[in-house]
Amino acid sequence: MKGSLSAAQVHKQYSDGITAFRRQIADGALRQKFTQEVDVFMRACALGVWSSDGASVTPRHVEYYNALYTKGNPVPSILFWELSTAVSEYPGFKAPACFVRMRACDKVAGSSLSRRFIDLMTLMLLLFAAVDDVVSDEEAGFVNQCADALSALCDRDGLAGGKAPLNAKDFVSQRPAGDSAAAGTAVSASGAPQSQSQPKQEPPPAPTLEELMEQLDALCGLEKVKSDVKSLINLVKVRKLRQEHQLPVPPMSLHLVFMGNPGTGKTTVARLLAGIYRAIGVLSKGQLVEVDRSGLVAGFVGQTAIKTNEVIQKALGGVLFIDEAYALANQDAPNDFGREAIEALLKGMEDHRADLIVIVAGYTELMGNFIHANPGLESRFNKYFYFEDYSGGQLMEIFRSMCDRNGYTLSEEAAAYAEAYFNELYENRDENFGNARDVRNVFERAVARQSDRLAALDAPGKEELMALAAEDLKEEEESS
Repeated sequence: MKGSLSAAQVHKQYSDGITAFRRQIADGALRQKFTQEVDVFMRACALGVWSSDGASVTPRHVEYYNALYTKGNPVPSILFWELSTAVSEYPGFKAPACFVRMRACDKVAGSSLSRRFIDLMTLMLLLFAAVDDVVSDEEAGFVNQCADALSALCDRDGLAGGKAPLNAKDFVSQRPAGDSAAAGTAVSASGAPQSQSQPKQEPPPAPTLEELMEQLDALCGLEKVKSDVKSLINLVKVRKLRQEHQLPVPPMSLHLVFMGNPGTGKTTVARLLAGIYRAIGVLSKGQLVEVDRSGLVAGFVGQTAIKTNEVIQKALGGVLFIDEAYALANQDAPNDFGREAIEALLKGMEDHRADLIVIVAGYTELMGNFIHANPGLESRFNKYFYFEDYSGGQLMEIFRSMCDRNGYTLSEEAAAYAEAYFNELYENRDENFGNARDVRNVFERAVARQSDRLAALDAPGKEELMALAAEDLKEEEESS
C-alpha cells in the first residue's frame, strides 16, 4: 500500500517540526544538546511505533526511517534487514537526556518548553505511524504511553500545565466494515496526521496590504530595500491599471535577487513580499517556501529534477525563496547536479509564470556567479535588492526588540555594555559577521547565563526573572 507521504515529504515535515522547536530554545547549551540527541531519540521512537502492533516492516518503513534527520546531523542509511531486526528488538521507551535540562530551564524561567516537546513528539510519532496509511489502536496506545511518561516527569517537577490535550486515540483510522482498503489518516497542511472527525478550522484572514506595509516599515534599517519594495509595488499596481484599461503592458519579470550578508533580513522581506504580492493580486496564495541547495539537489541523475519540481509544486501561488543560491552553480564541477536543478527551476518558472515568484539570495560577490551560470537566469532575474549590514546602533535596536518580545529588561549597566559591544562588533566585522544572527546569539547566551545565575537563588521574583544584568552579557573570560 502506498503511503500518504513520500520519504521526501516525511523528511520535510520532520525537519521543519524539529527546526521550529529548536528555534524556541533560548538556552544555547540546551539547544546544542537537543540538536545532537533529537534524531537518535525520534528514530528510536519510530522503532517503538512500528513494533507496537506487530505489523511487518516494508520498504516504505525503510524510506521513512532514513528520512528522519535534520540538517547538520548524520543521515541514516539503514537497510531492510537491519530495520526489521531493530524493530523486533525494540528495547522500550526512554526519555532523551536533554529532557532533564529542558525541565530544569522551565522550572527556572517559568516556561513550557518541555510540555511543547511532548506535543512535538506526539505529532512526529503519529507521522511515523501513518507510514502504511493506518494509525492502529496499538500504535496510538504506544504514542500515548510515551507522552504520559514524559508528562509524569513534568508533573513530578511541578511544572505548569497538565496532560497534553492531544490524544493519539483521536487519530486512529476508522475503516468501514469489510473495506480493507479504506482511506486512513488525514494529513494536515503541516504534514501532521489529524482525525477524520475533526471539524475544519477556518484559516485566519490574510493580512491586508496596509498591515504588511506597516510590518515592512517597522523593520530595523533596510531603508534602501524598503524604498525598492515600494517602487516595485507601485510598478505592479500601474501595470494592472493599464491592463484594466486595455493599454499595452511591456513584459516584466517579478523574480528577484537578494544580495547581502547573512542576518540582514532577506528571508523576512521575502515573506512580506509573498503576502504583498497576494494582496495586490499577483499571487493566489502568498505562502513562502524556503529552500537551499539541499532542498533541490539529489544524489543521482534524474532525481534532482523530481526533487526540484516537488518544491515548485509546493510554492505555486506563492514565493519560492532559495537561500545561498550560488551553491547551485558549482563552476569547479561542470557535472554537478546543481545545474540540473537550475534547468528544472527555469522550466518551472516558465510553466507557472502566472502564479510563481522566485527569489534567489546570497552573498553579493557570489550571486553574480549564479546569475551568469545560465543565460535563462540572466533574462529572468533582472531586479536586484541590496541588503546592507546593520550598524552598531541598529544591532542594539534589534537586541532591545528581542528583549522586549521575550519579556526581558536591561539594567542601565547592561544596556551600556550592549551598546559598546555592538558598536565594536560592527566596526571590527569580518567575513564571519552575522548581523541579526549575531544579535540573536548574544541574546540566547545572555538568557542562558541569566538562567544559571538565577538557579542559585531560592525563589527569584518576577523582576529578577525578567532582568538581564551586565554579567549575563559578558563572555565567560571577561566576567571571570
